[in-house]
Amino acid sequence: MKSLLFLLIPAIFVAVNGREIRQIVKEALEGLAGNWQSLTDDFTDDRKIRQIMLRNRQYDIPGGRETGKDTGFVCDSWRFAVETNNLREWKKVPDKCQEYVGVYMTGDRYESDSEIVSGEAENFARNISILGDGKDVWVFDIDETLLSNLPYYAENGFGSKDFNEDSFNEWVVKAEAPALPYSLKLYNELKKLGFRVILLTGREESQRTVTAENLIAAGYDSWERLILRGAKDSGKPAVVYKSEKRMEIEGEGYRIHGNSGDQWSDLLGFAIGNRSFKLPNPMYYIS
Repeated sequence: MKSLLFLLIPAIFVAVNGREIRQIVKEALEGLAGNWQSLTDDFTDDRKIRQIMLRNRQYDIPGGRETGKDTGFVCDSWRFAVETNNLREWKKVPDKCQEYVGVYMTGDRYESDSEIVSGEAENFARNISILGDGKDVWVFDIDETLLSNLPYYAENGFGSKDFNEDSFNEWVVKAEAPALPYSLKLYNELKKLGFRVILLTGREESQRTVTAENLIAAGYDSWERLILRGAKDSGKPAVVYKSEKRMEIEGEGYRIHGNSGDQWSDLLGFAIGNRSFKLPNPMYYIS
């Protein structure tokens, strides 16, 4: 409407020079209609281009077509829901996403995602004033946080099969899990900055020796404390067990500045510290 008024007002002044207002208004309206058609055409063209791009987009993620959607696209959305804790209590990776998860976990994307998270944790840590009394701590989970069980999961469908506790424990006893490189870098930087490191894992107390051996072999050392599930912790949900242990840590006068884990149950609950850092893991869910 404003555009139309701006076109009509000059027309009134031109009319005094001998031209009729009716003719000028007609020309103005025709021009306005032409501009609108041009804008409509541009919008339609842009929409068509976008539709063509979406239709022809080639995904690097393998997968076929299902109900008109690229499986890789759907699985990417599934992983997003997992990492944002919108999808909960899932038991295993959907069969159609097994290959997607495998490509993600063994490719550059997983490494890059881990690097970003650990890098941000390091940036946060550098801005903390350490008091020097040995009470400034950082809490780490172990599996898929410090150590990678990818060699095991690669042979077991990348989380698409039902979890077999006996089989996994056999893997743990081997003490061969490699370090997550950017987590190891963060771990060492935190020690240099003066933090004490406390390891809080869902592994059983009976696995203490092999867990410590694996950590040392992977490059981790000089932790303040290694906390594992004891008999009284058996059957507790991870979020309850870890919250209770962090409460005990704070009760001893420690200040939890950072908390790193691959599960939301590592990071939620109470006594969670000043800031939490979620590492990626689309292979399994622990409540």
